[in-house]
Amino acid sequence: MKFNYPHTIDNGGGEEITFVQFINDDKGGKLEVHNRVQPGSGPPMHVHFLQDESLTVVSGKIGAQIAGQAPFFAGPGETVTFKRGEVHRFWNAGEDVLICKGWATPAYNLEYFLTEIYRSVKSNGGHRPSAFDSAYLLSKYKTEFDMNEIPTIVKKVVFPVVRFFGILAGKHKKFEGAPPAVKEIGG
Repeated sequence: MKFNYPHTIDNGGGEEITFVQFINDDKGGKLEVHNRVQPGSGPPMHVHFLQDESLTVVSGKIGAQIAGQAPFFAGPGETVTFKRGEVHRFWNAGEDVLICKGWATPAYNLEYFLTEIYRSVKSNGGHRPSAFDSAYLLSKYKTEFDMNEIPTIVKKVVFPVVRFFGILAGKHKKFEGAPPAVKEIGG
């Protein structure tokens, strides 16, 4: 799937990402981004199994946490980096809009995944993606991403049922043309 740059996605819940450019290489590419996050907003605990992610604060204050560790904070000019496989979250820990610039590499399907998740969150009132979209996308891209705040029983029992009946109802058709999942690092 090809995107035009720059382009912006908004989840309707206080988070906006502008995909500035994609730099192609033989290692999955590098995606440059700018983030705008409203006070108190930010993604839940999640993991990118294949991507390293880095955010440099332009203005505001970022709070960040790696699972099992104490939260930490950074201000303008400081950088927060999450290595692939690290379960993490970040949020706007200040009173003003948090503005960051950053990158993710290798990009693989990160842009597609985030675009579809943000679209679903926005159409679902800005709180969380729909059950079908979550079940479908997290199943399709399970080698690349996971949302760790979703209970395991939901992912292993409820999501397969939701996905099955959603596919029977044709809800998956909106994802036609989705890029294939990356099966393994380098794959």
